Amino acid sequence: MSSTSVPAELRYSKEHEWVRDEDGRATIGITSYAADELGDIVFVELPDVGARLTQFAAFGVVESVKAVSDLFAPLSGEVVEVNEALRTQPELLNQDSYGEGWIARVSIGNPSELDQLLDADAYHELTGQP
Repeated sequence: MSSTSVPAELRYSKEHEWVRDEDGRATIGITSYAADELGDIVFVELPDVGARLTQFAAFGVVESVKAVSDLFAPLSGEVVEVNEALRTQPELLNQDSYGEGWIARVSIGNPSELDQLLDADAYHELTGQP
């Protein structure tokens, strides 16, 4: 399973997605906490390139041996890239959720939405992680 450490440079949603802001573009994924809670991930439904995401609205699905869970957009914007490797290797979400297991890259529609997300300390508090 992936590490439960929470990278300090990322922002987090209460639904367990993370965002890395890269000068107007955001990389989005699920946290290692979410991946660990789901168990072995066997399928990821990715958004289409060009799709418009709305903050906190569903944009895809993650299926594990234990559950099927919606993915919720931590930010509004347009999908500019998806992680095609997840189509054949969904287990990357368990193995490297903050690296090779990223889900989508989005052009940020409203940068102020980042302020509505949690920092690493607040995410630690939400999940009760040490």
